[in-house]
Amino acid sequence: MTTAHRPSDPAGPSDPAGLSDVAGSSGAAGLSGAAGLSGAAGSSGAAGLSGAAGSSASVPTASSGGGQAPLPGQAPLPGQAPLPGRSLLRIGPVSLLIRRRAVLVAAALTVLLVLAVVLSLSLGTPYVAPADVLRALSGAGTPYDLVVFDLRLPRVVLAAAAGAAFGVAGTLIQSVARNPLASPDVIGITQGAGLAATVALTSGMAAVLVAPTALVGGLLAAVLLFALGARHGLAAQRFVLAGVAVAFAFRALTEVVMLTADPIDGLRAQIWLIGTLAGKGWTEAAWIAGTLLVLLPVLAWAGWALNSTALDDDTARGVGLRPVARRIGLAGTGVLVAAMVTAQVGAVDFVALVAPQVARRLVRTERPPLVCSALLGALLLVLADLAGRRLLAPTQLPAGVLTAAIGGPYLIFLLLRGRRRSS
Repeated sequence: MTTAHRPSDPAGPSDPAGLSDVAGSSGAAGLSGAAGLSGAAGSSGAAGLSGAAGSSASVPTASSGGGQAPLPGQAPLPGQAPLPGRSLLRIGPVSLLIRRRAVLVAAALTVLLVLAVVLSLSLGTPYVAPADVLRALSGAGTPYDLVVFDLRLPRVVLAAAAGAAFGVAGTLIQSVARNPLASPDVIGITQGAGLAATVALTSGMAAVLVAPTALVGGLLAAVLLFALGARHGLAAQRFVLAGVAVAFAFRALTEVVMLTADPIDGLRAQIWLIGTLAGKGWTEAAWIAGTLLVLLPVLAWAGWALNSTALDDDTARGVGLRPVARRIGLAGTGVLVAAMVTAQVGAVDFVALVAPQVARRLVRTERPPLVCSALLGALLLVLADLAGRRLLAPTQLPAGVLTAAIGGPYLIFLLLRGRRRSS
């Protein structure tokens, strides 16, 4: 078996600029962080072009079967051999080029996710042995059916669905922005939903209307983001800078609303803004899963269209693509998923930021892989919710607190990695 092909890392050259600016700010939310994102976006674009061009220029000659190997992401023509590390799958008239390492990583993440789900269903009061959990899930009938099905399973399913949705949204937005720091909680989608939810919670609105109101807020933030960043074909740098500006504006308005509200209502809004799965279950999971199912054809297209996000506009047009329409479609899908999941579980930060980049490093691709990012996001949020329930039991920590604890060291890792590369 040939070794896996490892293209140049487009995020690599962009990290030093972006991270050095982040270090100069008071965190990713600092004003100078906007400059960091700008620099990272610009550098990343150049890096992405370099990586794409490098991949095209260094396409290896087929070692067998004759002909020349196809471009990355393209199915080979008759007479061509797939790139090293990839296999060709033909289903009737459809040809798929599959990266074998991505399949192995996806399988490993699926196994870890299943183990995390069983562990989350087992731990608690009362403790349920994993064997009893599996028997309950199989419908064999156990004394723990009520605990497993009614008390724990809805929350675990919600964590998995929300984590997968955050992973998908982060992958799409980071690919369009060409920036590893771009995520829904950086470009203003989370802050728009948070402002709307804060207004709903502090104005006496019925609890059942909080999630729809938050969804509307997230979508309005997306509209404002596209209005500000749509010039010049939704360029990556302008898109990220517009998102940071929108995030700052909505965050400031949210703080104003909380300071002028009743303290109890302000505390409820604060808990929502942190992000928690407590008291939620099947209804929220059904909304998130339904959104992903409805968007499944779009996501299938997105998984293929992401291959072109590293190309500059002239190169993309040269191979017959419409880069502006693709960027708008990918970014629009990402912000829609992000707005929906944030409306259901609150502002759970860092999952959409961390999952795509960790998945990209595991698969060793030039862009975040969609499926592996979704699986890793689900795994992260299931583990974060489990830790939030058990670390200080009987006190429960919001899942957003634990994901922030994961995201902080991740940002430090990016910072150190960026400095090492720049030196």
